[in-house]
Amino acid sequence: METRVLLGPDEVARAVGRLADAIEGDPAFLVGIETGGMHLARAIAARLADAGRTVRLGSLDIAFHRDDWTTAGPHPKVHGSNLDGPVDGRVLWLVDDVIYTGRTIRAALGELFDYGRPAAVRLLVLADRGGRELPIQPDVAAHRFSVPADARLVLRPEGDGFALVEERRR
Repeated sequence: METRVLLGPDEVARAVGRLADAIEGDPAFLVGIETGGMHLARAIAARLADAGRTVRLGSLDIAFHRDDWTTAGPHPKVHGSNLDGPVDGRVLWLVDDVIYTGRTIRAALGELFDYGRPAAVRLLVLADRGGRELPIQPDVAAHRFSVPADARLVLRPEGDGFALVEERRR
């Protein structure tokens, strides 16, 4: 597998700061999509807390809302969703690491609305790679990349932080 670092840990940390600055409302209610979105949501929550903001942090597991769940294999990895309080009437910031086709976000909205009816859902992502198949767009994207369709963007641990890496099969 061929890999290329698109954003190193320092660049991801700066992007987290920009994403945190874009979040309005106090308390800020962040909901990270497992797993990459959850890593990003935790980093943003820490940045907001360091700035004295009140943060509620939840996680969504979309395994059973995906439109490709029947092809995921016999034992899909399920983390379970955990929301920090009721969602009814709240503005939620849905956080994911990368947006591509929009299908992950569609699945996340399905899971989220199983818990109630938020006042609004805002979408915040580290990287927008284009290539939508559904009419879903982020409200805030730290970076935009053009990558080949056969490539994957992955947020992976590196040192004390995370790096955004492009992976391509040879």
